[in-house]
Amino acid sequence: MTISDRATHPQIASHRRFVAAILIDSIGTGVFIPVSMLYFLATTSLTLVQVGAALTTAGLLALPAGLLSGGLVDRYGAKPVLQAANLAQALGFAGYLVADQTWQIALCAWLNSAGRAVFFGCYGVTVTALAAPGQRERWFGLLGSVRNLGYALGGLLSAFAVTIGTHGGYTAIVVVNALSYIAAFALLQAVPNARPKPGHDAAGGWPRVLRDRRYLSLVAHQLCFALSLFALNIAIPVYAVNVLGLPGWTAGAVFTLNTLMVGFIQGIVVRRLSGRIRSRVLIAGHAFFAAGYLLFLAADQMAAPALAIAVVLLGTGCYTFGEILGGPITSTVAAESAPDALRGRYLALNQLAVTGAGAVAPVALSGLLSIGAAAIWLTLVGVSVLGATLAAVIGRGVSAAQNRIGSV
Repeated sequence: MTISDRATHPQIASHRRFVAAILIDSIGTGVFIPVSMLYFLATTSLTLVQVGAALTTAGLLALPAGLLSGGLVDRYGAKPVLQAANLAQALGFAGYLVADQTWQIALCAWLNSAGRAVFFGCYGVTVTALAAPGQRERWFGLLGSVRNLGYALGGLLSAFAVTIGTHGGYTAIVVVNALSYIAAFALLQAVPNARPKPGHDAAGGWPRVLRDRRYLSLVAHQLCFALSLFALNIAIPVYAVNVLGLPGWTAGAVFTLNTLMVGFIQGIVVRRLSGRIRSRVLIAGHAFFAAGYLLFLAADQMAAPALAIAVVLLGTGCYTFGEILGGPITSTVAAESAPDALRGRYLALNQLAVTGAGAVAPVALSGLLSIGAAAIWLTLVGVSVLGATLAAVIGRGVSAAQNRIGSV
């Protein structure tokens, strides 16, 4: 049945420390990500290639961390693993203050990347435990909005620090980030530990997870969805500025529009979708992604720069609406499709799809961009079509995807 809007509204007051921890964490992340390369170039004698190699190596070595955390979550609960991830990242960023060699940066970056993979691998377990059935789309939507607003605020703080341009300004960014993870650790102390109830069957472990073909189709869908999400950071700004030759502020406008839409509209949209079948909403999300990509392709045919800017921003709006529709539903279906006793492992596997997309996307999307506008945007349209097809598949075989939003 569909429960009332009031009943399904996320009860922020009862879990405000968890929400605050997510906000603080995202502010810290938003502060550092835009200036990560600039920081090392400004504070060390290393070259761009050396820094890039260190960060890439760290990211690849961190890939198994999320999977390993799944078993820990199922055994000890999500809270201690989340807190360990925060401490690892605090230590990693503290290390950046003294790192001046390639291997030192790689080690600290590995702590940060592994901590990030672990955090998001068990984040969904905590949300699922805190939110009652019927509220989970709204909780994932709320926290997605909080994270986007945190990234935006962090980005503004980093822009201010970069404007100052001093060694002290860059150091302040890293210190703020390290402190944000310590603050998140402290706030999570008051959050209940999400762990399987006694007596639940955890037999089978990873082999059981990997034999679950229905969930594997859901992971494949997550991979398609994640590839589209990475287009915002990697392809869209570069395409607008370097390929179309639009003013540099267009890239900032793209990020701002996306952040504001997700931050302020996502919760409203999820409430309005109450009663809709989840898999159909996912299909609609991929349709909006595809519409955005076709608009980006159309912008290449615009003779007037002003018209091209308008089409790019319209495409960004369509693209962002796809993110708004799909994000909370994808997270909810992934969490509710996992058995309680193995939810840590299941969600760790699902998060691996996101991490894998993040590893592949820079090379794949930049390569397609170098070929031409049609190559990248038609390929991403194909990814959206595949994603919509997989959404239809899980809509037939995964019960959580067949449910209606806000239903119990």
